[in-house]
Amino acid sequence: MEELELMEGLQEELKEHTKQVMQLLKEKNFREIKAIINDMYTQDTAQLLEELPEKDMPPVFRLLSKENAADTFVEMSTDSQELLISVFTDAELKAVFDEMFLDDAVDVIEEMPANVVKRIINQADSKTRQQINQILNYPKDSAGTIMTVEYVSLRSHWTVRECFDRIRQVGSDKETIYSCYVTDTKRKLLGVVSVRDLLMHDYETEIATFMETDFLVAETTDDKESVAQLISKYDLFSLPVVDKENRMVGIITVDDILDVVEEETTEDIAKMAAVLPSDTPYLEQSTWQIWKNRIPWLLVLLISSTFTGIVINAYEATLSALLFACVPMIMGTGGNAGSQASSTITRSLAVGEVQPRDFLHVLWKELRASVLLGLVLAVACFGKLMLIDGLLLGYPYTWDIALIVSVALLLTIVLAKLVGCLMPILAKVCKLDPAVVASPFITTIVDVLSLIIYCQIATSLLPAI
Repeated sequence: MEELELMEGLQEELKEHTKQVMQLLKEKNFREIKAIINDMYTQDTAQLLEELPEKDMPPVFRLLSKENAADTFVEMSTDSQELLISVFTDAELKAVFDEMFLDDAVDVIEEMPANVVKRIINQADSKTRQQINQILNYPKDSAGTIMTVEYVSLRSHWTVRECFDRIRQVGSDKETIYSCYVTDTKRKLLGVVSVRDLLMHDYETEIATFMETDFLVAETTDDKESVAQLISKYDLFSLPVVDKENRMVGIITVDDILDVVEEETTEDIAKMAAVLPSDTPYLEQSTWQIWKNRIPWLLVLLISSTFTGIVINAYEATLSALLFACVPMIMGTGGNAGSQASSTITRSLAVGEVQPRDFLHVLWKELRASVLLGLVLAVACFGKLMLIDGLLLGYPYTWDIALIVSVALLLTIVLAKLVGCLMPILAKVCKLDPAVVASPFITTIVDVLSLIIYCQIATSLLPAI
């Protein structure tokens, strides 16, 4: 509750600042605007700028200090960044990108059209240009694409005093100075030392005597989601990235991982909702983009519903209208039960709580849970049909029909839970994204199987009762 109130307070403050800036723009009071925007969080400044008319965004952006300008630019949307770049002089463009950390600059470049990328690269010095090209050539979604090369490198024979001198000399340009990395002359990673470690030892002590030599690393080709899990599991502030020869090439910090987690979560939610993932914020998507992201899955699900229609047509002549009236309830409950299980297992696979080898344990746990859930819902269904539908609404449900529906519901829930928990694991084994099968495919499979179970039970038991 306190966090929510804090966020609401910050949003209200941002609205007030936006109104102030718009009024000051009318008055051409740029001195006051400069004081306001340079005293704000850069994330809020970016949001404020994007709420201004396009013609006012560049002049207000130019009022930011050099450091705030780079940090604010990183937080802005791709469209706003491209707008600003189009009006920047070469000197302004160089000034903004010179203040950025390399990983942020690469993130911006990856979203820009080729002509803009060429202009940005041309303003970079040869060393930065080489580093940018190197990162851009790493495999998509790999650790190399999200790392930064701005880290503090130390030598094992240095004393604590020499290390502090080095940190003071280069620290202002580095992503973090808390964790420092000990390398040899060939950049081979030998150890890790924190500023806390340095503070706890005498100035004349060599860091080789206390540096951490048992540390975790990522390789440039490792999947960034796996790296995110590693940092989350071991509560790391940063993680060194090495090449195949154990040479230090960069680090990944926790703020980079937060972006990865947000991106992966958004992507999984989209896939589970049968929508193609998009990097563009919803309000910035065109109607055409929304249509393009949603129509493929809707077409697939439409075609897959053919199987449901086949089952219904096959049993239509043998089931009464009362039994058919319960089909939506059976299918809906089965689909919900399957989605519950699949969402839970998909999340557990994503964070490493469950591995494919645990499928028997998962199966046994879901089986017991599904029986308990099914029994409760079956009893509730029986009572609903006899009391609400029968007595209150006047539908002629008899105890035998209510029993058939309830038994079918019990079996449907058990089956749906088992399918829901096994499909994501099977997808993981087949090296597919579990989120892809988590909802759309499971719902279709459960719909067909629940109908077959229901219709078979009805046609088998109804004549015998």
